[in-house]
Amino acid sequence: MSDHLLEHVRPYLGRDREERIAYIRAPRWIGHHVAQDSHRRLAELLERPPSLRTQGLMLVGPYANGKTMIAERFAVEHLRAAPAQKVWMVQTREGAGLGHFYASILQALRAPGGDMWDVGRKAEQLDHLLESLKPKVLILDEFHNALRGRARDVEAVFAFLRRIGRQYDISPVLIGEVAVCDFINATSEMASRFELVAVPRWQYDENYLMLLDSLEAALPLAKSSDLSNEPLARRIFSLSEGLIGEIVTIVTKAAVAAIGSGTERISKASIDELRHVPVSKRRNAALRESLL
Repeated sequence: MSDHLLEHVRPYLGRDREERIAYIRAPRWIGHHVAQDSHRRLAELLERPPSLRTQGLMLVGPYANGKTMIAERFAVEHLRAAPAQKVWMVQTREGAGLGHFYASILQALRAPGGDMWDVGRKAEQLDHLLESLKPKVLILDEFHNALRGRARDVEAVFAFLRRIGRQYDISPVLIGEVAVCDFINATSEMASRFELVAVPRWQYDENYLMLLDSLEAALPLAKSSDLSNEPLARRIFSLSEGLIGEIVTIVTKAAVAAIGSGTERISKASIDELRHVPVSKRRNAALRESLL
């Protein structure tokens, strides 16, 4: 009866309802082909020899498609295995100019005074930290936030990225929307320093069907749902618009509902009952219109 589940998931069928739901809702790593390739490319940055002109990566794709999770998983795995932390992850702040950008990095490095106004003092503090901590890879999540200022502000940020490679042997990794790729490739100087790792929307193909099979095997429902069956797989794909974050959200909500209803399986009808609105249609969703 539980042959459709992974071996370590099967014992959860004997747990109470709350435990099963908590397990289903917990974040989970999905080691799909793009994620595995991204980790390989990130590992190459750690293993490279010292250089005065370091190469970096751009991890680019649409919102809700797993870019941040890929980077966080890599950073955590490195932290567990390495004697010294060489990978640091930064949440790039909204706001133009070096002040906001420096503050993002100072906060990630757990430095005091990240909110001080003097940009020169921030730069000095940041140089001191980079010299002492000696990171090898600096991951800048939502880097498109740093690209919304004036042209001279953006160029100052790019100059900083070039300098940390030359001065501190750091490879920057830029995570964000397609605007990141456009800005980097606007000049040959920056384009030559960054390689693109694309995290595109999923296509309806064998890889997508395998993803659904792996999700089903990880969710402790007593009955097989056969998520990769054509009508059900098509419905999930249509609602998710090929975004892995949306795919996982839809399947997770349907699995929780299956436990609550006692059906113990996901069906096309139960997916429809979620009334999930695709990302592209939320601006004009009926519920939103009722608020006007």
